[in-house]
Order: sequence, then C-alpha cells, then structure tokens
Amino acid sequence: MARVSPLVALPPLAFAALAGMFLWGMNRDDPTALPSTLIGQQAPAVPTTGLPGTAQLTDADLRTGKVTLVNFWASWCPPCRAEHPTLTALTAEGIPVMGVDLKDPEPQARRFLAEHGNPFAKIATDPQGRTAIEWGVTAPPETFILDGQGRVLFRHAGPLVGDDYRQRFRPELDKALAAAAAQGTAAAD
Repeated sequence: MARVSPLVALPPLAFAALAGMFLWGMNRDDPTALPSTLIGQQAPAVPTTGLPGTAQLTDADLRTGKVTLVNFWASWCPPCRAEHPTLTALTAEGIPVMGVDLKDPEPQARRFLAEHGNPFAKIATDPQGRTAIEWGVTAPPETFILDGQGRVLFRHAGPLVGDDYRQRFRPELDKALAAAAAQGTAAAD
C-alpha cells in the first residue's frame, strides 16, 4: 500500500482557510467601514493651537450638551473641498461643526476659508498631525459625531458627499439627534 504524505493536504487546507476569510469579510455589516476604537469613549483632547481670525476650539466645546461634529480637514485636500458645501449646509441646519485643520500652513488655510466660506463654529490647528493620530484619523477628511457629553458615537472616513453621506453618515447623525432630543424631553419631564 502506498503512503500519502501529509503535505498533500496542505494546499487544499490553505485554500479552504483563505476562502473562509474572504466569505467572512464579504458578510460583515459594512466591509468598507473603518472601525474606530473611540466609539463610546470620550473624545480625545483637541489641539490648543488655533487659526488666527477664527474662534479657538477647546475641549469644553465638545461637551456642550448638544450633538457636535468634529471635522478633520485641510486646504490641500481635494475631498475636503468636495465636502465643504455639505459642512456649510449642516451648519445652516444649526448643527455645531468644529474643525481641526490638519498639517496645513496658516496662509493656505485662511485663504481656503476666505474663498469657500467658514462652516466651522470653532477651529483648532494640528500642524504636526499628533492630534489626528490620537483620534485615529488616517487621512482627511474625517468627521466624528459626538454626543452632548463628548462621547464619540460615529466616525466617518472620507468626504461627506453623495450616497455615502446620505446612506451612511446622515442616518447616524439623525439617530444621534433623535437620541439627544429624547434625552432632552426625558430630562424636562
């Protein structure tokens, strides 16, 4: 009787393991979403540096009792330019949008806001990108939804535009706003 080497089983087992990983990945809730370890946690500190001529963002601004957005942006970032009208519309809705200007020379950041308008209630600057690392930002733009106590509810990597905005970000924002409204009603009772 011929002996079969156990190594013969190795390629089919490796294929089965790889196929299983792919199948698991395709069946996740949102395989394109980048998870954040900050969900449910207090937001990290914001930089203490600001952009002259704009209101300075502070940690207290993230804990005002209102749902707040924190947007990491830069003037050199084309997707940031694409999402700028959405940020302006969110501000017009009365949603506080705070900005963290990432690795941006001051003159370019000021010129960008002068040309496109300033949708940010307050701005901090992160010239070396240290704060972005603490927040887990991979590249601008990234937007975080915070509850009124400064806890991170949702992280959106990429520009707030099109179907991605309507189908992923906006439902999470609406959910946060509804929860805040329900808590406000419950507190008033």
